Amino acid sequence: MASLSRALRVAATRPPRSLARRPELCPLSSGARPTAEKNVPYQRTLKEERGPSAAAQGPSRPLPSTADVVVIGGGSLGCQTLYHLAKLGVSGALLLERGRLTSGTTWHTAGLLWQLRPSDVEVELLAHTRRVVSRDLPEETGLHTGWVPNGGLFIASSRQRLLEYQRLMSLGKAYSVESHVLSPAETKTLYPLMNVDDLYGTLYVPGDGTIDPAGTCSALARAATARAAQIIENCPVTSIRVRTDDFGVRRVAAVETEHGSIQTPCVVNCAGVWAGAVGRMAGVKVPLVAMHHAYVVTERIEGIQNMPNVRDHDASIYLRLQGDALSVGGYEANPIFWEEVSDKFAFGLFDLDWEVFGQHIEGAVNRVPVLEKTGVKSTVCGPESFTPDHKPLMGEAPELRGFFLGCGFNSAGMMLGGGCGQELAHWIVHGRPEKDMYGYDIRRFHCSLTGHGRWIRERSHESYAKNYSIVFPHDEPLAGRNMRTGPLHEELLAQGCVFQERHGWERPGWFTPEGTAPVLPYDYYGAYGNRAHQDHAYGKLLADEHTFEFPPHHDVIKQECLACRGAAAVFDMSYFGKFYLVGLDARKAADWLFSADVSRPPGSTVYTCMLNHRGGTESDLTVSRLAPGPQASPLAPAFEGDGYYLAVGGAAAQHNSSYILAALQDRRFRCQLIDSSEALGLISIQGPASRAILQEVLDADLSNEAFPFSTHKLVTAAGHLVRAMRLSFVGELGWELHIPRLSCVPVYQAVMAAGAKHGLVPAGYRAIDNLSIEKGYRHWHADLRPDDSPLEAGLAFTCKLKSATPFLGREALEKQRAQGLRRRLVCLTVDEKVPVFGLEAIWRDGRVVGHTRRAGFGFAIDKPIAYGYVRDPSGGLVSPDFVKSGDYALERMGVTYPAQAHLKSPFDPDNKRVKGIY
Repeated sequence: MASLSRALRVAATRPPRSLARRPELCPLSSGARPTAEKNVPYQRTLKEERGPSAAAQGPSRPLPSTADVVVIGGGSLGCQTLYHLAKLGVSGALLLERGRLTSGTTWHTAGLLWQLRPSDVEVELLAHTRRVVSRDLPEETGLHTGWVPNGGLFIASSRQRLLEYQRLMSLGKAYSVESHVLSPAETKTLYPLMNVDDLYGTLYVPGDGTIDPAGTCSALARAATARAAQIIENCPVTSIRVRTDDFGVRRVAAVETEHGSIQTPCVVNCAGVWAGAVGRMAGVKVPLVAMHHAYVVTERIEGIQNMPNVRDHDASIYLRLQGDALSVGGYEANPIFWEEVSDKFAFGLFDLDWEVFGQHIEGAVNRVPVLEKTGVKSTVCGPESFTPDHKPLMGEAPELRGFFLGCGFNSAGMMLGGGCGQELAHWIVHGRPEKDMYGYDIRRFHCSLTGHGRWIRERSHESYAKNYSIVFPHDEPLAGRNMRTGPLHEELLAQGCVFQERHGWERPGWFTPEGTAPVLPYDYYGAYGNRAHQDHAYGKLLADEHTFEFPPHHDVIKQECLACRGAAAVFDMSYFGKFYLVGLDARKAADWLFSADVSRPPGSTVYTCMLNHRGGTESDLTVSRLAPGPQASPLAPAFEGDGYYLAVGGAAAQHNSSYILAALQDRRFRCQLIDSSEALGLISIQGPASRAILQEVLDADLSNEAFPFSTHKLVTAAGHLVRAMRLSFVGELGWELHIPRLSCVPVYQAVMAAGAKHGLVPAGYRAIDNLSIEKGYRHWHADLRPDDSPLEAGLAFTCKLKSATPFLGREALEKQRAQGLRRRLVCLTVDEKVPVFGLEAIWRDGRVVGHTRRAGFGFAIDKPIAYGYVRDPSGGLVSPDFVKSGDYALERMGVTYPAQAHLKSPFDPDNKRVKGIY
């Protein structure tokens, strides 16, 4: 068999393939088609023996006429979801597999499990998968899942990479994940066959390992069926029947197969690469693409036995122990798209394209030199599904009630399967997952993007190509940009705005003094015959962000922040979601949905939360009471009954609207939710000079008496009707102007002209982040998530617990208040000026008590500042006295820094500035 080095030489001498110049219009694939079935390097698979085809055999057992839940797809996620549904007591759970279990993509997976990732939620999910395969399933079934805890090594061949690993190590301490940063010499002792000459160090996690797909899925199937779940193989789904209820809501009604129909109110799409086709059966858009993903298995290597698995991120390769051999795989910049996904593809593989795969060989040989003379025993190239942000797609589809997604796992379905299967089961049974799954929730994507082919393709490609790139705190995508732009986009671009992307929206990040920095069309990093951009101003500025130190423009953001504190800043927040909740039952809906009392007189604005049944925070937003009117205007629809105007962070707009609509449907409230996010712009003018500036622009008295804090009015600005709200998200005197889209530019220009003599500057979200954390204002999905209650987050004032009004989540909050808090959000400041980004371990009296969720720099107090939830390691209550009595430190990149804990913001704790008291 040819050696890896010879394969590399052959690939290098081949003439380049003719590739598509316009990937959004033309195929990127090499033309490869499924080949004859091949073997993967596992002791066994669940592939059927030779004999009649699956179609001829028919279903492996008779179909029931009804089921409580139907899971479609018998891979890792399908089996894990069925198992966890059964554990929750769902006896009527059924899994349908068109072939045999694991026959799609699971059977050929590498099966690696790494415990540390730059996400606290993923660390928790991975920990559950590990418990399931290493402990739960063997105890329940007596079967060996094939779990091999041989450990894992992350390779750092740059200083930045080593800092990333030290950051992971610090996070791991908050979750009791053992890890060690090793020197090159220590690495060589652990892994004698490794070349360490070019290393800065490694991160060693002894508890990492590999999962056998056949063994795990067999054990899952046995454990699930022992709890009365059913599995039917050889039963392809042909369609999904949908009904529309009396309120016009689309709901799942039945699953149709070639062998009969099954009535069910709930379907779970765990079809992997084929999830898009299953989604189309139900009219649900599933934003993923299929790509070839490959690895090769070497011949026997003397001395490799019992070595840990290796991830060399800088070489974009992994080395998986395979008995006395290695599996070698990686992620390339030019992956092959599977353009026409075949529904006949089971236990099949593609021919390996050495021209594409060959780029991994040099890195593998450099890391383990013995590979240069080692033969290749087999090649494995199969289909995998990839998503626009390299995160799975989970949760209930907003288009169809009862249709859940559990797909798009970006070749990580085995390692995330246990944790995600458990959360998906909780989602189905209890209405929400136990953990914060917003980052995986299909509702994170705006509905305009989930069916947008070019955006999905570009973003999925970039996510694949950058899978092993360092995860920097302020990185931004280059693919799929300029999809949704606000009315001030060109105006701000001319002022030097450097934009951020959030789920398709371009929002201001910060303003560079170096000229304009437009985001250019995606160049696929030079792959597929595209010419990579040269002298790309935006790309250069973004490259400066690739650091774990203060970026070069740290002082530019400082100037934006201090201008806001000392004079005034204007923020374009058009990216916010803007909705009207109106109708005969709007007040009932508002009382139920919002934790605060929002049924105040028209003209009032209330900061509130939306909670789930567990008391967790699904959103924080402002709700403004409207006066009813028979005539519609650009700033209010015509409505009968009651009306409210909602403003919510733009990244969560789709999540919010879907959550509200589901609640309206479930409670059968007679009201409408109208989305005006695209029709309205929003600018916020904040700072001590904001009143003087706006008094020149608005035809209204802006005094405290005439325009109190937390109120709103319709006023004229530069001849245009706007809704002015006296609010602040940065802790200053200020107003928001909600403006019809066509009026945004003239109103903005009038504000900038009036502010010229007052020191007004344009500022972006990077400034907002630092200003808001300095003031102690919460960011949803950072400080505040669906598994955090307002009581834990210090937002008890947003909850109408002193009233008798029922609201969603009230019972859970009352129970938590009666029992006391087991954790509490705490502000921490550090005297030493070091950059902090979140995920730092929090030490109290020499013990780890949590990790930071969000961090930044308070320029007014001139200190790093962070927020994180603190627990008592002994399991006791976390009272204010507990917080104040401890001796704290933050661990950043493996180094601890003394810290001070605060129960109130260290900046303006008496809230004088928002009242205009300076």
